[in-house]
Amino acid sequence: MKQKLTDVFFDLDHTLWDFDKNSELTFNTIFKNNHPDVDPKLFIDKYVPINQDCWKLYQFDKITHEELRYNRLKHSFDAIDYSISDAQINKISDEYIRLLPDSNHLFDGTFEILEYLKPKYNLHIITNGFAEVQSRKMYNAKIESYFQTVTNSEMAGVKKPNPGIFNFALQRANAAVTSSVMIGDSFEADVQGALNAGLDAIFFNENSMEVGGDIKQINHLLELKKYL
Repeated sequence: MKQKLTDVFFDLDHTLWDFDKNSELTFNTIFKNNHPDVDPKLFIDKYVPINQDCWKLYQFDKITHEELRYNRLKHSFDAIDYSISDAQINKISDEYIRLLPDSNHLFDGTFEILEYLKPKYNLHIITNGFAEVQSRKMYNAKIESYFQTVTNSEMAGVKKPNPGIFNFALQRANAAVTSSVMIGDSFEADVQGALNAGLDAIFFNENSMEVGGDIKQINHLLELKKYL
């Protein structure tokens, strides 16, 4: 890294907390108990890209929190031709939010890299996720003690990639932009957002997506050791 680093900011979902795995487990439980005719694997295959598209709309304020929660389910059920009422969708949405943090699968190397980094840096989280849910995820996964601050979009009033959330997080952490780095799986929200706010950034590029420019990137969390 170019400068002396003091503070490391992580995204949570899809970076440390394995959202797709935990989401799959949650839907398996919900469908087994309430909608046994739904094929969980078929649903998940449709849900993953639809959820990502909905989050992109949400992060740019093109849909509301409520529309995000409804649309990602409605569009997924439509994609598998499963007839379901709005009332049932809203019930599943509530159940999903309630149960999701109970699963606590993390990406391989999460504890090892946090143990490696904690003595060397101040560690923080910046997430677009909802405050109560993210807090429960971190608590149940036993990672909350590693982080000095957790900044979410609700408290910041804006979402990544808006520079405002990074500035808000830096202020809460009492960290300088020139001595901070952001690590996340979203090139647009985490990497480009951080760079536009003046932070350095490392792309958690698990799926080896092609990116231009001189972007620092890793495919596994333990590869952070070559940068930090």
